[in-house]
Amino acid sequence: MSKILICGAKVLGGEPQDVLVDGELIAAVGNGLSAEGAEVVEADGKVLLPGLVDLHTHLREPGREDSETVLTGTRAAASGGFTAVFAMANTFPVADTAGVVEQVWRLGKESGYCDVRPIGAVTVGLEGKKLAELGAMHDSAAEVSVFSDDGKCVDDAVIMRRALEYVKAFGGVVAQHAQEPRLTEGAQMNEGVVSAELGLGGWPAVAEESIIARDVLLAEHVGSRLHICHLSTAGSVEIIRWAKSRGIDVTAEVCPHHLLLTEEMVRTYNPAYKVNPPLRTERDVRALREALADGTIDIVATDHAPHPHEDKDCEWAAAAMGMVGLETALSVVQETMVETGLLDWAAVADRMSFTPARIGGATGHGRPVAAGEPANLTLVDTAYRGQVDPARFASRSRNTPYEGRELPGRVTHTWLRGKATLMDGKLT
Repeated sequence: MSKILICGAKVLGGEPQDVLVDGELIAAVGNGLSAEGAEVVEADGKVLLPGLVDLHTHLREPGREDSETVLTGTRAAASGGFTAVFAMANTFPVADTAGVVEQVWRLGKESGYCDVRPIGAVTVGLEGKKLAELGAMHDSAAEVSVFSDDGKCVDDAVIMRRALEYVKAFGGVVAQHAQEPRLTEGAQMNEGVVSAELGLGGWPAVAEESIIARDVLLAEHVGSRLHICHLSTAGSVEIIRWAKSRGIDVTAEVCPHHLLLTEEMVRTYNPAYKVNPPLRTERDVRALREALADGTIDIVATDHAPHPHEDKDCEWAAAAMGMVGLETALSVVQETMVETGLLDWAAVADRMSFTPARIGGATGHGRPVAAGEPANLTLVDTAYRGQVDPARFASRSRNTPYEGRELPGRVTHTWLRGKATLMDGKLT
């Protein structure tokens, strides 16, 4: 097994140290380390983090390989510093059986760029009418513990209650896409002054907040675990804060684009900014940043949603919703949270590695950078600044809202159990 000596890295943003990796494990962390025959990586003060974990990724395979495959998606993940991703269930066929989740899991193992943990559908075909094979997916080789109909809301309260009751038996979690469908029919962007001026159908904040309010009460009633996907409004923050004050077992995520972009971008009519939930107001952005900083929002998740060129290169109303995000997530968090003083790098490690790994049960990920721990690591050049060039993405799709925008930070190395998946900014 190979040895790697990472010299002078700021572990979680602290003072420079050396980190020795021996095989799949971290052998030592300290100053002045040496190891005969080790491959030496001069970190030069770069920040060393545990490998990032994304609880919300769309890999599209099976069925939409024109958008992304497990291989291309995990290559994008490695480029962004991720060593584990959770793959959403809205594939074709839907990941609502043990057979489909095992297929995705095996494709992840074959890719070798990061660990892939499939998310199982809550309902058969994402249709919201009948519970999927939750127990069978959990007992499968994929060991599914997170279930979501993401892309659609489990809007039937009885079905949602039954799902929460079911997963409680094996410590699973239901991840809800909070969107009351009747309130968002024909919605194209955030409902407000801008939507009125542009003449686009509005997606009101209450459509998200009403589902979250219902579901935290259901989780409390059942005594089960609930996770809220891509929280996007100030009102949602207050509901989560209230629920946690009552001891309800709820966690929540925010996406990088909701920390940086606002509905004002929609004035360009560029479909790159079309996403669900939509970009909100500046007030919402401030509330989301503050909630991520104080722990009301537990994690950052990308909602990496690749689409082929033709699904975005069209008029706004016909365009698909979603943005790619794996390769820019850490840079956006650096700009919005670190450079604003809201989080330090240790807290970034918590929001993007430790806590998502814990929520999803990703064994071996989200571990301390310490001797004896798995060598799942990412090295970040935080001093770098550069323009986003989608032509350089490892993802099969290019639908980023950041094209041409200058963002800070660049992942230079990623290691999965001691094996480099990214070296000097290039995939291995």
